[in-house]
Amino acid sequence: MNVAISKGRAVAWSIWILASLFYAYQYILRVMPSIMLDDIMNQFQISSALFGQFSGLYYIGYSLMHLPIGIMLDRFGAKKVMTGSILLSVLGLMPLIFSSYWVYPIVGRVLIGMGSSAAILGVFKIVRMAFSEERFARMLSLSVTIGLIGAIYGGGPLSYMCDVLGYQAVIKIFAGVGALLALVSYFVLPNAKALSQRSVLKDVKEVLSNQKVLLTCFFAGLMVGPLEGFADVWSAVFLKQVYGFEATLSASLPSVIFMGMCFGAPLLSLFAERIGYMQAIITAGVLMTLSFIGLLMIELPSFVLGCSFVLIGVASAYQILAIYNASTYVKEEVAGLTTALANMIIMIFGYAFHTAIGLVVSKMGGPTESIALIKGVAVIPVALFLGTAGFIFLAKKKETK
Repeated sequence: MNVAISKGRAVAWSIWILASLFYAYQYILRVMPSIMLDDIMNQFQISSALFGQFSGLYYIGYSLMHLPIGIMLDRFGAKKVMTGSILLSVLGLMPLIFSSYWVYPIVGRVLIGMGSSAAILGVFKIVRMAFSEERFARMLSLSVTIGLIGAIYGGGPLSYMCDVLGYQAVIKIFAGVGALLALVSYFVLPNAKALSQRSVLKDVKEVLSNQKVLLTCFFAGLMVGPLEGFADVWSAVFLKQVYGFEATLSASLPSVIFMGMCFGAPLLSLFAERIGYMQAIITAGVLMTLSFIGLLMIELPSFVLGCSFVLIGVASAYQILAIYNASTYVKEEVAGLTTALANMIIMIFGYAFHTAIGLVVSKMGGPTESIALIKGVAVIPVALFLGTAGFIFLAKKKETK
């Protein structure tokens, strides 16, 4: 009996490690163009504007495939979907090696985004399949940590390899790694127990008609501003213009937010297991709201600001808890679809934050005006307050039942 239990645990850990490695692999493919910028531009004789569009096409493929991948995971299982998705990502690398026409790398970049969409959704599926509900958020947060380490630390080794071997040789190596990962996935990931015969439209309708799921996604979306609004785009110019920091410090300091999320995700999950998921999300919301009020109203020293950014990064891991929380409101048959929908809605709010901040900044005088940046970034704590209040409402509602 002990041997059987050990074997079962070994299988669970093996498929989790495999899914987490795919998550880290797709993060490396995501940042790869920025490392190979000059090489790609020289090979295909393109402008920086075209290169920017090429890099951004990843997110179009990534976003468009979220719901289809969620549906396929619920129907066909992780084995077929993840193996096929890894191979799709590998296929997307091929035009950079074999093509001389720019249109093919564009198509390839979209394919990489489409394949990468299965990484985080596959992690959701496999963690739910291999571990108990009590360990879901903890294992998911560890996977996110592995993925973010790939994003934060993958650039240096990748750049070194390009200098030593040449960028096309590096692409071939990563294509080979992807092919090997797909092969191992095919033989290691378990087959689906039974293919779902449920109607796709019925499943989508079931999720979209679930008020608790939609409210959780909406309130979680309101809280994504620190990561997908501030850290992504507006942080560097804000610190340079409002705080008067030099360009290098303004550009590097916001990366502390990502590092905070990277190493804080498991900590927040453990915290959630002790006090409850909803309470942990509310605590994260309060921390981020207070941090941004301090950022906007008090001129903090760089060290204090760095500590504040670490807290913001740790609290930003609330997304993991919120997505898990949304999935608990539905049947297991549509859990994959629900996590896909939740992740997709949060990403949409990221676009909304970029747009809202940009509109306010533009209307108040542009990014060269400190007051314009302050009022633009002020959108974030307002939304954080509303999102946190929303989760307090959901928690109170749950207690009264």
